[in-house]
Amino acid sequence: MGFKNRLDAGRKLARALASYKDQHPVILALPRGGVPVAAEVAAALEAPLDLILVRKIGVPIQPELAMGAVVDGGAPIIVRNEDVIRLAGIDESEFKAICDSELAEIERRRQRYLGDRRRIEVAGRVVIIIDDGIATGATTRAALRATRMRKPSKLVLAVPVAPTDALAAMRAEADEVVCLEDHEFFGAIGYYYSDFSQTADQEVIDAIAGFPVRHEAKPAEMPGPAVASSAITLPKASRKPATRSARSRERA
Repeated sequence: MGFKNRLDAGRKLARALASYKDQHPVILALPRGGVPVAAEVAAALEAPLDLILVRKIGVPIQPELAMGAVVDGGAPIIVRNEDVIRLAGIDESEFKAICDSELAEIERRRQRYLGDRRRIEVAGRVVIIIDDGIATGATTRAALRATRMRKPSKLVLAVPVAPTDALAAMRAEADEVVCLEDHEFFGAIGYYYSDFSQTADQEVIDAIAGFPVRHEAKPAEMPGPAVASSAITLPKASRKPATRSARSRERA
């Protein structure tokens, strides 16, 4: 099938998620590429849109190889891949130095994209995390685990395209996975888009500005925000199995 661009992918993903509209979900986008996709979904579902900022912690001699990830939040959440750390011979001080550098980049991006914008409360609500695709799944898994700690009532991952084997790992983290296309022999996310040009910072800022945060009364029964632990180790057994995965309900 493939997609013309991220907007096209977002519209198709919105149709696959239409049943969630009456559940008043919160949409969380992984910047930068996930934001145009998520904005289309948020508009179709009339849902609030926020960002979840994740940075991969790469091995110094091979930055594309993730030895962990760090996720923005009230207390930053660090996800560690102990197997990679051990095989790469990374000591704790080196890991911490790289982690601190990525945390600084997260803060820079938060200030640029969001400024003093208030974070949307997700406790007790259906949350849909959206990206433009999954490659290795390291940052996606970190985003899911960090969001789970904020105690949503249901956690959904929605992406246009992903490797088949990566989806299996995501189903161990999310309550539902919605993926329009999965491929056993994947390559790269960009292969499935006619136009996969880089999303600019200003596009992210403009998209978020179109979804101002509204004040919402917090129900008395809704649990408060989760207190984030400082670290999570990968791999771990699943918190609970996904209830359902979905392929595209529409083939274009």
